[in-house]
Amino acid sequence: MRLNEEIRYEEIRLIGADGQQLGIMSSRQALALAEGEGLDLVEISETATPPVCRIMNYDKYRYELRKKQQEAKKKQTVIEIKEIKFRPKTEEHDINFKLKNIKKFLANKNKVKITLRFRGREIVYAQSLGIEVLNKISAALQEDAVILQEPRMEGRQMVMMVGPKA
Repeated sequence: MRLNEEIRYEEIRLIGADGQQLGIMSSRQALALAEGEGLDLVEISETATPPVCRIMNYDKYRYELRKKQQEAKKKQTVIEIKEIKFRPKTEEHDINFKLKNIKKFLANKNKVKITLRFRGREIVYAQSLGIEVLNKISAALQEDAVILQEPRMEGRQMVMMVGPKA
C-alpha cells in the first residue's frame, strides 16, 4: 500500500474522503487535493486500470484496523490438546480416575491425546493388550467424545486422539 508521494501514476481514479468518486485525474492533482484537506492519498487497488486511490486519514485507518484485529483475537477460541498417559497394566481404578479427567477436558472443549506407553518387553503385547485397553477407554468415552484419530503406533507408544462432541 503506497502513500502520498510514493504514488506515481499518470492517471488514477480518485475516491474522496466521504466515499464519493471524484473521477479520473493525475496523481499530482489528487495529491494536491489530499493535502488541501489535510489528509493522505492512499493507493487502494494498483491492479485496476487506472489504479484506484482514496483520500483518507491513514493513521486513523491503521489504528482502526489494529483495533479490529484485537477484537477478532479476543473472540478467538484456543483449542488445547491435553495428554493423558496410560500403561498396558494400569489398574481399573486408575483408568477410571484418568477417564474422569478426560471427560473434564472434553467438557472444556479441549482435544485429548491418549497415549499408551510400552516399556521393555511390553511392546510384544502392543497389538493385543494395547488395542484392548484403548478400545475399553473409547467405549467409556463414547457418549462424551468423538474419536479423531484411531489408535496407531508411534515408536514405543500407541496414540489415540479424541475430541468433544459438537
